[in-house]
Amino acid sequence: MGEKYAKNARTLDMYERLREGKSIRKCEEAQRFGVDERSIQRDIDDIRAFLDERQMQGDGRQVIYDRAKKGFVMEGQEASTMSNSEILAVAKILLESRAFSGREMTGVLQKMVDGCVPRQNMKVVSELISNESFHYVELKHGGCVEEKLWQIGMDIKEHNLLKIRYQRLDASEQPVVRVVEPVAILFSEYYFYLNAYIVEHTKNGKYERNYDYPAIFRLDRILDVVEMGEKFPIRYNSRFEEGEFRKRVQFMYPGELMKVRFYYRGVNVEAVLDRLPTARVVSHTAGEWLVEAEVYGKGMMMWLLSQGEKIEVVSPTAFREEMVDKLQKMLENYR
Repeated sequence: MGEKYAKNARTLDMYERLREGKSIRKCEEAQRFGVDERSIQRDIDDIRAFLDERQMQGDGRQVIYDRAKKGFVMEGQEASTMSNSEILAVAKILLESRAFSGREMTGVLQKMVDGCVPRQNMKVVSELISNESFHYVELKHGGCVEEKLWQIGMDIKEHNLLKIRYQRLDASEQPVVRVVEPVAILFSEYYFYLNAYIVEHTKNGKYERNYDYPAIFRLDRILDVVEMGEKFPIRYNSRFEEGEFRKRVQFMYPGELMKVRFYYRGVNVEAVLDRLPTARVVSHTAGEWLVEAEVYGKGMMMWLLSQGEKIEVVSPTAFREEMVDKLQKMLENYR
């Protein structure tokens, strides 16, 4: 029993050090554990056999002899870990998103490095993101959203009817109370949002939707969430598809769903097509593209206005007239 335990402990000790990027020399290990080199070789063979079995699960690690280091080293990628470039890319995206408070962001990044990066790469990855982490600027609301994110996520999964108390954009206004059917959580432009259908209690004793499309609530402005103890039905013929919604919404302002046509007069239309997933080029002449996209109007207008003189809206007529009115009001600010 004692010898078997000693062998297992010895093998695990070497395995952990190999994972950390250290090299194993048979002569040194034999002296360290008080065994002969043949025992160390058998331990290394056991580790190799273990890794061979894991290759079927996508584990690409193996133990090889490194002549330069005069010892055995582990190379390759563990199935559950991320490559250096993957972890760096994800960390940069997280930091750029500013989605979490400073405390939350530090915790998320540290857990990601600890859990996903090969041990031998942890130091260099941590150094690559340390400067940006140090200068990270959290959003002004300063709230933590992690717990709320999970709670509402579970309510969506369980189809729980919710009563929320919500602070509108104007902080001087009193919070409003809404009963909602939560259907999705989305992230856009620094914030998490809850998509939910507003419902009202009708004379027949049931909650029914007020609108055909969901309202959008910024998660950090939801002050309280209370489960109503009631489930809402899933309408599969009109089920909310968050992927389809995201294709058509800009800046998380829904408005009326419409098909908008506009001329884009810029260097390259590619950026427009990337920004508007439903967009297609109707026609193209030198330096001018006629583009059509199915979008929610209010957010779309905000984006079109941000493009300046490169954009001319063609249709719908009412939407074009509203654009002209907005532009005239903007011009008045400079007179």
